Amino acid sequence: MKYPRIVSAKAIDNQTLVIKFTNNKLRKYDISKLLENHLFAKFHNAAFFKSFKIEEGGYGLVWDEDVDRREYELWQNGKSFTPVDSR
Repeated sequence: MKYPRIVSAKAIDNQTLVIKFTNNKLRKYDISKLLENHLFAKFHNAAFFKSFKIEEGGYGLVWDEDVDRREYELWQNGKSFTPVDSR
């Protein structure tokens, strides 16, 4: 299966990302389960969590040389998301 790539991403709190994909769908990705794994201990620091960059081509989010999440992980484990209109 070919997964959509990432167009944009935003941290909406200290444990949740909202990601827009090339198919114009939004997914909400919660990192709370990752915090149990020592490899993701850096995510306990809110500033670090919010410091990601989108990998060139939209193939993932990258925090540093040790921490990243691929587009397929974010797509498969993210929940469908519809923003609330705040008008």
